[in-house]
Amino acid sequence: MPTPQPVATNLQTGARVALLGLVINIALAVIKIAAGVLGNAYVLIADGIESALDVGGSVIIWGALKFASRPPDATHPYGHGKAEPFAAIVVSLGVLAAALGLAISSVRELFLPRHAPGPITLIVLVLAVVIKETLYRYVIRIGRNAESTAIQTDAWHHRTDALTSIAAFIGISVALIGGEAWQSADDWAALFACALIAANGYRLLRPALYEILDTAPRGEIVDVVRDAARSVPGVIEVEKLFIRKMGLSFYVDLHVKVNGDISVREGHRIAHEVKRAIQESDQRTADVLVHVEPAEV
Repeated sequence: MPTPQPVATNLQTGARVALLGLVINIALAVIKIAAGVLGNAYVLIADGIESALDVGGSVIIWGALKFASRPPDATHPYGHGKAEPFAAIVVSLGVLAAALGLAISSVRELFLPRHAPGPITLIVLVLAVVIKETLYRYVIRIGRNAESTAIQTDAWHHRTDALTSIAAFIGISVALIGGEAWQSADDWAALFACALIAANGYRLLRPALYEILDTAPRGEIVDVVRDAARSVPGVIEVEKLFIRKMGLSFYVDLHVKVNGDISVREGHRIAHEVKRAIQESDQRTADVLVHVEPAEV
């Protein structure tokens, strides 16, 4: 069965967005790390490393979306959509590992001699916040419309980067204003940024795990499917409705009760009408399995 057109379009859009994020993350990582080294700001170096890790995340998500867009085949009859939440899990674990590593480095820096950070680092951070927050708003809108775990994970990477840049801006500002007694402020800001990164990694990991484990989706999709099935003439009752998400597509299994006196041919026709109604109600529905049962008289 070919990938539904809206799903294919969303996958292609997501792949392009991930590629855009990749280019921006590379540029910001280089600028932040260079400014951090020249400006004696460890928090900016940590922020730059986080942006560099986002590069890897964007590559993984881009590759996963390209792989997930492949149509079903003999070995993957339900398609390749699981690559999408799997990529989100890999990226989320990478975020958690990065938070731990940066936290350890930040603590070590607290006990080393420091030089005051340079004012130029503040300009770089303001630029980074504006770019990353704008990118977050653009990507999260696409991810939510497509209900893509991977695209939303990529979006929250950008939001986290913006938040860590804000923390870095505050830490460096305190160090500059407070003088020598406050030179460690950017290290404390780096620790705070690590906490934000870790919290975001955990936040992104949960929905990806739910999806990879076939947790039943909640919300509007369930009511839409049930109402579509009930709207078919001849359907008396809908029961045992199961929906699972496969990447950006949905697969539906349900039982419908019909008049037990109708012919097998008529029951078969009603089942096909139910399938058609459900797929028309939400074009992300890749397949529907309908089991027909006689209604109790």
